[in-house]
Amino acid sequence: MAAMTGLARGLAGLALALIVLLAPMAARAQSLIRDAEIEYALKRLTQPLAVAAGLSPQRLRVMVLQDSSLNAFVLDGQTIMVHSGLLLRLESAGELQAVIAHELAHIANGHITRRLANIRGAGSAAGMGLLMSLAVAATGNADAAAGLAMGSSSTAQRLLFAHTRAEESSADQAGARYMARAGISPQAMVDVLEMFRGQEALSETRQDPYVRTHPLHADRLRSVRGYASAYKGTAQPDAEADYWFARARGKLGAFLQSPRYTLRRAEKDKTAIGMMRRAVAWHRTPDAKRAMAELARLEAAQGGDPFVQELKGQILLESRQFGPAAQAYARAVRMAPNEPLILAGYGRALLALDRPGENRQALDALEKARARDPFDPRMLRDLAVAYARTGNNGMASVATAERYAIMGRMDTAGVHARRAEGLLPRGSPGWLRADDILAAAERSARK
Repeated sequence: MAAMTGLARGLAGLALALIVLLAPMAARAQSLIRDAEIEYALKRLTQPLAVAAGLSPQRLRVMVLQDSSLNAFVLDGQTIMVHSGLLLRLESAGELQAVIAHELAHIANGHITRRLANIRGAGSAAGMGLLMSLAVAATGNADAAAGLAMGSSSTAQRLLFAHTRAEESSADQAGARYMARAGISPQAMVDVLEMFRGQEALSETRQDPYVRTHPLHADRLRSVRGYASAYKGTAQPDAEADYWFARARGKLGAFLQSPRYTLRRAEKDKTAIGMMRRAVAWHRTPDAKRAMAELARLEAAQGGDPFVQELKGQILLESRQFGPAAQAYARAVRMAPNEPLILAGYGRALLALDRPGENRQALDALEKARARDPFDPRMLRDLAVAYARTGNNGMASVATAERYAIMGRMDTAGVHARRAEGLLPRGSPGWLRADDILAAAERSARK
């Protein structure tokens, strides 16, 4: 990152990483859920809709916020956020694709771009912090957003995420058209809206945030039924979409819902998805012996799948079996060498071994992960540890500064950036990255 403008564009473009410090899948705190398998599944479900909308599938990301309420919104011109509560409530791939199609229409129609113009225009650290506060506010966590640029969560949501009735109608119409072009029944959009029917009569504190940010009224529902009728007969069965929806929803539920509930629901499921769910549930119980038994069955059925190896690595790592965890992650990396979250997990497992050779390997894996996804605070924390263990304290400070900048803590980021500048050769790549962050921190302090 040779210049502040480049850093600002990157941070604005992937503003999803500004929400909160990323947590493991099993974490209870409200956070952005990062999981390679779930993100891959969501990308597969989004791709045909993006093509139908004339948008680039490679530039779009659908991410999951750990929040039990029902909501989805566009964070920026290429990021759609879906609450975990909504994803777990939806019953089919078509329903999830209906939500995604509607949000893609907001992007394609430019509804969010106008509101982001003032934030992005300055390309400033204050703008980055504002995106962070808005994203945190969208989770309903007012305490987390307090003191940031926009203040209360309700104000932030109304200013950025709330759409007008005209915008909602146009997004419905465009979304139904995208679904029909992709061979998906727009009836699923009717089913989603029926889920929220009647909520506008409730007090605002009792409404799901989707209703507050996506006005639902009788005319809108009537129109969506009309679109579904007009496109009747255009849908084609899509077993692949059903599979990836079940896989994403199954894994999310296994990590977020009660293990007893998961085990009861998955007890007779003989598929690989059922094995995965039971392995996670037994791991969370915790019952390591039964978790490993399910993993063994899953690996026998689907051992060539990188996400199976990643899950095995995660469970082993969290069970403090560091050597086998690193081996499982290594297999996952060989199968998916460009997946940053798998690379980051591999680096984390190698760091757990804490031996000179493994620390150097960890540094290599984490640098590759950063090159592909530089906005993962957990990866940056591990990268700082890897730099420190291999004797490069200057770059450890750079990685730490970048982590705090992504979290929106620009004052702390500035402290570490200044320390990095004192440790690195002036004009070196690391020094320039630190200088970018220091300039952003100083601008943020002035504002």
